[in-house]
Amino acid sequence: MADPLPLAGRTALVTGASGGIGLAVAAELAAAGARILLTARDPVRLEAAAGRLRAAGHTVVTLAGTVADPGHLAQCAALAVRALGGLDVLVNNAATNLPYGPLAEADPDLWRTAFTVNVEAPLRLTQLAWRAWMREHGGAVVNVCTEGAGHVGPNVGAYGTSKAALLHLTMQLAGELGPAVRVNAVSPGLVRTEMARFVWQDAEGAIAAGLPMGRIGEPGDVARAVRWLVSDEAAWITGTELVVDGGTRVRAARTGGTDGTDGTDGSDESGPGSGGGAPAGADAARERLLGRRPAPGA
Repeated sequence: MADPLPLAGRTALVTGASGGIGLAVAAELAAAGARILLTARDPVRLEAAAGRLRAAGHTVVTLAGTVADPGHLAQCAALAVRALGGLDVLVNNAATNLPYGPLAEADPDLWRTAFTVNVEAPLRLTQLAWRAWMREHGGAVVNVCTEGAGHVGPNVGAYGTSKAALLHLTMQLAGELGPAVRVNAVSPGLVRTEMARFVWQDAEGAIAAGLPMGRIGEPGDVARAVRWLVSDEAAWITGTELVVDGGTRVRAARTGGTDGTDGTDGSDESGPGSGGGAPAGADAARERLLGRRPAPGA
């Protein structure tokens, strides 16, 4: 019989945890028995998220701030150990999907910010977790990447490039920090989040019809994958990428959608924050995707 609380006695730090995938991950880990430290930029949304978890009986601590600030990251690691008794699990979820547009026109400052948030912050926080707790006690790190890190798409060069770097960082750290610490990546496809709303809002039916699983993802789909990777059930898994995408990478084999429509026109639009993009299915949906702009990153 499976342990109903596989993470009992452990502590977890989740970044970008005020909503979407981050909050779903925090809720999943808490339900598995972990004590949770949540961090995100917006203190109001962060406290609202924490309140939902506390109302369910979970132990939650919060610290608002941006992962782009090294001082904030140091405070998070120290608070986890001081207030929760350790730092066994780290989920680097916070991200930005800006700058959006052709790289030839990208603002260099926004480009640097993308790498600060999406790559440097996960490295810094992993270093802090290692020094504060994991070097002596072990632990598990999961970096939230994207299904789209392995290919290109219009207007998402900064996001995709930074996430590709994060995926490589995941493998490098796994090799360096084992066996005490396991480091893995979860790479979502298109998930129903505010960050990716501009992709799915007006084209969900066409997108879903092109996917083998027949729907776009929900935050809980990703959260369950994270929970498994940080549990003892995945004790011999490190340096890997777990793609949670509803079949985005294999959709080229699809001969028809669940509604009988053909979902294979060969296009490959990727949306920032979507973790991959909009499977084909309708020319109108593709035009809407390319004409829209993302919400600010988490």
